[in-house]
Amino acid sequence: MTPVIRVGVVGGAGRMGREVCRAVRAAPDLVLAAVIDPRGASGAADAADAGDAVLGDADPLDGAVVSGELGALVDARTDVAVDFSTADAARGALPWCAAQGIHAVVGTTGLGADDMEMLARCFTGEPANAVVAANFAIGAVLLMRLSELAAPHMGGAEVIELHHDNKRDAPSGTAMRTAERIAAARAAVGADAFGPDPTAELVLDGARGAAGPGGVRIHSVRLPGLVAHQEVLFGALGQSLTIRHDSYDRASFMPGVLLAVRAVRDRPGLTVGLEPLLGL
Repeated sequence: MTPVIRVGVVGGAGRMGREVCRAVRAAPDLVLAAVIDPRGASGAADAADAGDAVLGDADPLDGAVVSGELGALVDARTDVAVDFSTADAARGALPWCAAQGIHAVVGTTGLGADDMEMLARCFTGEPANAVVAANFAIGAVLLMRLSELAAPHMGGAEVIELHHDNKRDAPSGTAMRTAERIAAARAAVGADAFGPDPTAELVLDGARGAAGPGGVRIHSVRLPGLVAHQEVLFGALGQSLTIRHDSYDRASFMPGVLLAVRAVRDRPGLTVGLEPLLGL
């Protein structure tokens, strides 16, 4: 019988954190051991308020420790911490988890190349591992892979990412990662970066988006009612190709999160992206 995995959620009162808490509680092989968030509270007297802050309803937390302090992860004997907090908070929490021997699954946005280098130094497999992904929706992972396949054969590419109006960062981590992979796929076969933007006159500054890796332009849309959406538009002589992914509900990210939770203990060191877990 597979041992039950004890999961702690860092940033558990946020939108994604709440969804992770629900998904973990619904999985038969996982236990929600701890929820860490400044809005959380510890102690039986605060259990009702803590449950409301974390889950947005009156659902019981089934014995999970709810706290604003990372130390509760140790108290709850956490095996894997899922971090959907903020970049600033994650920069402190993740090295702490590594030092405590707690594996990490990281979906926090806003982490850059320097952060990845730091995580690679912290999570070496002794004593803990980590999986970091720009996007846990399996459809978004497939979009990035398909974009890699198309990139060497097309003459230009632009990325349009669309998110809810409360998203902190722009462009999204998924958009940046997509552009990086398009550029790398072209370089791998000896193809040049896409040519410079030929636009001669900008009526409005920023109308052509931002210049991303490899000459890929990136455009960010922020509107109420959206969740997470991305289009990659390729153009070539006499033709175009559009690849699009839509997440209509945060539940779409949960299969990927749970996949990483179950796999991280057996993947030494730092794993970036879900691709290795999916065999892509």
